[in-house]
Amino acid sequence: MPGSVRLIRSDTLSDVAQYAYAATAPKEARLIFLAGACPLAADGTTAAVGDYAGQAAVCIETMTSALAAAGATIEDVISTRVLVASSRQADLVAAWNVVREAFGAHDVPSTLMGVTVLGYDNQLVEIEAVAAVVD
Repeated sequence: MPGSVRLIRSDTLSDVAQYAYAATAPKEARLIFLAGACPLAADGTTAAVGDYAGQAAVCIETMTSALAAAGATIEDVISTRVLVASSRQADLVAAWNVVREAFGAHDVPSTLMGVTVLGYDNQLVEIEAVAAVVD
């Protein structure tokens, strides 16, 4: 059932944020907890080395493939966490812009974080997500 995730906004909170402040799913929804989507090529090497936006794009591809394997789409995502290995805000924004564009009008509650290091060699971006579907 497409559209089971309900995004919640508030007139009392800033509209500067490019995402909803909360989201709900119906009680009969099946929750899907995705592992962090990493920018790995099919051979296991890190893709788009040195490119925050490029790695974010690969992470989105990985995430959508994992969602499909679980019977879901990006429209079923209820929240995300975007991890960027950098202390520079510009690098976080470069990754965020790719994520934001991928989600379009389905602007789920999200957290964007700069972190010290991620798990794979040359990895700069990782995206965690939770989805909810009604079968």
